[in-house]
Amino acid sequence: MATADQDTDREQTRSELGDSEGQQEDQLQEAFDTIVSEGAQRLHRSWREVLTTGLAGGIEVAVGVLVLFAVYAETGSHLLAGLAFSVGFIALALARSELFTEGFLVPVTAVAAGRGSVPQLGKLWAGTLVSNLVGGWLLMWLVVQAFPDLRATAITSATHYVDAPLDLQSASLAFLAGIGITLMTRMQHGTTSDVAKIVAAVVGALVLAGLQLFHSILDSLIIFAALHAGAPFGYGDWAAWFWYTTLLNMAGGLFVVTLLRLVRSKDMLQQERAEARA
Repeated sequence: MATADQDTDREQTRSELGDSEGQQEDQLQEAFDTIVSEGAQRLHRSWREVLTTGLAGGIEVAVGVLVLFAVYAETGSHLLAGLAFSVGFIALALARSELFTEGFLVPVTAVAAGRGSVPQLGKLWAGTLVSNLVGGWLLMWLVVQAFPDLRATAITSATHYVDAPLDLQSASLAFLAGIGITLMTRMQHGTTSDVAKIVAAVVGALVLAGLQLFHSILDSLIIFAALHAGAPFGYGDWAAWFWYTTLLNMAGGLFVVTLLRLVRSKDMLQQERAEARA
């Protein structure tokens, strides 16, 4: 027969386990609230704000591409070059600029929570995508003029993408890139520590750039640099690669990482939608 002390110990243990579970739920709720709040703010930006933050994001990624070229030219290592590229993702995280492929978790969650609309999401995506490309195109022109020794590296790097056929391997590389960038976003929004966000940015850069996954913005800037440098291919070749890469980036980010997050947060989403309608 159990003694009173044993009963007390069991109750204390259950209480501690319950507290631990509650603490975890509190952390998930806090992360969810942060995502919804930030997503709503991004969805309600004016066109001026969308375009300027997108231009800044394209420029910051282009700075990362510059460092990637420099390290790859010196070492011939894609992994080291990918680590070097993390400069671009760190700048994005700390400067709070906008990258198109980072829009698959935060604003979508805000729409699902009733804190924004699908047209607002379309405006954010379209404006960010175009302004990322414009900002990156401009800075890559400047990079090619400033560092002519990197032109051959740019052409060699870009050829990996534009020469790739649309097959299962290419589709998988683009799908994985969408998962990778959205997972990086999720990690960064799961913490308030700048150090942890920087670590997530470095990991994301290593996966995307170090493994040469097909990322619609990052790799477009590599191709733009090659085009500025006189590559033996044209913008039509870039477009033929870009359209399916963009769609598969979206599919990977939305239907894997974001969908799992929405399913996990079902009760929170229902409560948030109820409050939004009230």
